[in-house]
Amino acid sequence: MHLAAQASVRYAIQNPKSYIHSNIAGFVNVLEVCKNANPQPASVWASSSSVYGLNTKVPFSEKDRTDQPASLYAATKKAGEEIAHTYNHIYGLSLTGLRFFTVGSWGRPDMTYFFFTKDILKRKPIPVFESGNHGTVARDFTYIDDIVKGCLGALDTTEKSTGSGGKKKGDAQFRFFNLGNTSPVPVSDLVSILEKLLKVKAKRRVMKLPRNGDVPFTHANISLAQREFGYKPTTDLQTGLKKFVRWYEKYYGSGKKSDH
Repeated sequence: MHLAAQASVRYAIQNPKSYIHSNIAGFVNVLEVCKNANPQPASVWASSSSVYGLNTKVPFSEKDRTDQPASLYAATKKAGEEIAHTYNHIYGLSLTGLRFFTVGSWGRPDMTYFFFTKDILKRKPIPVFESGNHGTVARDFTYIDDIVKGCLGALDTTEKSTGSGGKKKGDAQFRFFNLGNTSPVPVSDLVSILEKLLKVKAKRRVMKLPRNGDVPFTHANISLAQREFGYKPTTDLQTGLKKFVRWYEKYYGSGKKSDH
């Protein structure tokens, strides 16, 4: 699940229609345009590691089950994958879904590393979740540059759609790839790294992971993407956060002026 998972899960509970509108209805609109185009384009779209849901087998592989979503967000992303399969099967659209794992850097202010940085600088408490029996909550944090390289690799290896103007002329390519960093890091370690980079001690508020759709860990098996287009992440969390903090302090300042 992405770094925005906690915020996304809360928002999905409060406003479920927004996820249906964007991840299902919006995606169908895109597929309809592609289906009716002549020639039809080959398309690559963003799915999510959240489709692995309640899986306990790690690392997550593209062959693992994805029928146990733990949140509405995950369910809409899974629905998108099934809808994509339908358009591939009926209309011959060439489609590649990328399951992103916890993407970070310049991002939305509601993403965990972003609002952690903001609140640490403002000396506000930050929530650090732990799973059952005081277990660690960990994420496969992936730097944006590595994700972009994965997207380009997927685009470079797409095959042409076989349909034309909504009519299928043969079987078309249909693929999924994990794009992660393969090195899950406890969220508590993320906070420790931010403390050192910001030179401010965080006020941690340790809390139990709520049963509202978040999952205790994510871990990507990227062997398929490595084999198909040479995907190889090169930026670890420490390096990625250092780049983010440098940008954040330059853009927002390093003091109290970090309101969004």
